[in-house]
Amino acid sequence: MSRRVRPASPRRRPSVTVVVPCHDYGHYLPRALGSVLAQPGVDVDAIVIDDASPDGSADVVRALAAGDDRVRAIVHERNRGHIATYNEGLEQATGDYVVLLSADDALTPGSLLRATALLESEPSVGLAYGHPLVFADEPPAARTSVRSWTVWSGEEWIARRCRTGRNCIMNPEVVMRTSVQHAIGGYDARLPHSGDLEMWMRAASVADVGRVNGPGQGYYRVHDGSMQRTVYAGLVADLEGRLDAFRAVLVGPDARLARGEELFATARRALALSALGHARLAYEHGRMALEPVDEYLAFAERVWPQARHSRQWSAVARRAAPRVARLERGLVWRGRRVATDVEDRIRWRRWRRSGV
Repeated sequence: MSRRVRPASPRRRPSVTVVVPCHDYGHYLPRALGSVLAQPGVDVDAIVIDDASPDGSADVVRALAAGDDRVRAIVHERNRGHIATYNEGLEQATGDYVVLLSADDALTPGSLLRATALLESEPSVGLAYGHPLVFADEPPAARTSVRSWTVWSGEEWIARRCRTGRNCIMNPEVVMRTSVQHAIGGYDARLPHSGDLEMWMRAASVADVGRVNGPGQGYYRVHDGSMQRTVYAGLVADLEGRLDAFRAVLVGPDARLARGEELFATARRALALSALGHARLAYEHGRMALEPVDEYLAFAERVWPQARHSRQWSAVARRAAPRVARLERGLVWRGRRVATDVEDRIRWRRWRRSGV
């Protein structure tokens, strides 16, 4: 069960280490680091790591470190990859709390004070997050007033992730207790595409999870230029990555939850239904040539053997039938699209308000 907590001001000035990995994103660094160094009410230090960028980002990193003694520059001579770079920075965090901030993202004004106020007030909470604001070029104005805090037991928060099969966190909106980060270790190199989800659940397996409700807590940048075929093909990789993350936390050799097998079964069902949903929408929107529908179906049946007997599978089969009536292809499909759009908006609003 979750509980609502009223916001309170911290009784001391907490310290936060912000780790900023960078590869070819030197042109974004001034905004990201500026958003860190301008945070009020907390003592911040930043570890900026350039992973052998070929675009001159290392010079930007060195210049920023030279301009502020709160910034430490690390420049790799050879590329070590994002997981190794993340872990290098996290291992060296010395603040009470730690943030991993991508060089192309940013913090919202006051986000660290709001998150650490929750963490200071609720010692059982090991990870605090909030709502991320998505942007492409210029970040939007962010609310600053806190409506409330929500605190979940770690197991309940993980169970909610299993019921949806989704990650409800983007990344820049997370502040973790450094003692928890060091206790659970860094990112898993075996999960290059779903390490964030696995990390949040691993933290929740040893501590409670809290959320700052109301304001935006981080700016998440979306890059343009992705090809639709790449996006659709990437959905299968995303499903596989999430499956691997759930498996690692719930039934892997380091699993800590007594209900791990039960929760993993719940997660597999949710992921299968998500795959079937992608397949259904591919037919409804006429994207069969673009999307790997057969891979969606194969994934669903592999991770949840009962998938073929579900109403969601039947819905896909009806839309795939070659003799489907013109009326169903037209009016009913358009009605389905409208219903799906409404469901997506409702889901987004629920996530925006509750964080899950």
